[in-house]
Amino acid sequence: MIIRHDPERQIDLDLVRCTENAALCAWKWFGKGDKNKADYAAADSMRGMFQLVDVKGYVAIGEGRKDDAPGIFTGEKMGTWSDHAIPLAIAVDPIDGTTLTGKGLPGAISVIAAASCKTPDDDATKLFPSIPSYYMEKIAFGPTVREGPGKIKIDAPIDENLDVIAFKLKKRVRDVVAVVLDRPRHQHIIEGLRRAGCGIRLISDGDVAAAIAPCLPESGVDLYLGIGGSPEAVIASAAIKCLGGEMYSRMWPRDEEELTRLTTEEGVTEDDLKQVWTVDEMAKGDHVIFAATGISDSPMLQGIKHRGRHCITQSILVRARNRTVRIIDAFHDMDNKTVRLGSSGEEVRI
Repeated sequence: MIIRHDPERQIDLDLVRCTENAALCAWKWFGKGDKNKADYAAADSMRGMFQLVDVKGYVAIGEGRKDDAPGIFTGEKMGTWSDHAIPLAIAVDPIDGTTLTGKGLPGAISVIAAASCKTPDDDATKLFPSIPSYYMEKIAFGPTVREGPGKIKIDAPIDENLDVIAFKLKKRVRDVVAVVLDRPRHQHIIEGLRRAGCGIRLISDGDVAAAIAPCLPESGVDLYLGIGGSPEAVIASAAIKCLGGEMYSRMWPRDEEELTRLTTEEGVTEDDLKQVWTVDEMAKGDHVIFAATGISDSPMLQGIKHRGRHCITQSILVRARNRTVRIIDAFHDMDNKTVRLGSSGEEVRI
């Protein structure tokens, strides 16, 4: 039996190539008003790159369920699936922030989280959970806030959580910055933060990057909270685990119709609805890896820039086992750059 030490090391840069290609193909549609074409182009190039990666990849978390978009879907097989390939659970969003991309706005990234097994015969399909609700309540914070006495609680009053964060970060509450999706359902959160004197960055989309931002020391963000997509919760949890932070997530049925579907069709119990998921429960094991590339500028990554005949991408790569954060600036010669498309298997110019 083949047992690999740190199997994810064998594929980490390949995952970066996947997000780079997706970001570059999405950039063709940046600001052109068609988010679905951008999403299709990103997904097609990511799928094509995966065809060259020696893994037995299973898409545990794909896109399309919440917004009926084109893309890479849950249950797909990715990779070569050769006899000795690495079993890999994949959580993917070729574009987190499709609306932002279509409108030419900041905050869009391409992301992959993956969890691997030590031996080719292991089952990777359960390393990321399948959350049956469309949305989850979330609160995310960085390593300094996670450690030591005083705990953040998903049900605690906003001002109590802010006091803990301010104490641990050695800040005044008025100097704490939280990110919240600008949605009517978050009005009570926004009002509570403002009553406490906390600074707020309201974002229109792209909550994966926003949830990860408190774990990055240069992001200027201390807290993320609110209700967002369940697939995005899993992807963000994998990244936050790799960075040593924490995010608490809990299913949030939108209405009585969804609650009925969850309880009757999905077998969700009252205890399931009360369960608060941690990053360790969302992304199991030590062999977790996260890669992302900026499409447009965000608190986490710079967006794509053009310089002469080159496109410059900025990516992040981090593994849970050692928490080394690599920021990768790549210069792509667009006179020679090609990407492989999953739809045709061909290498094409961007």
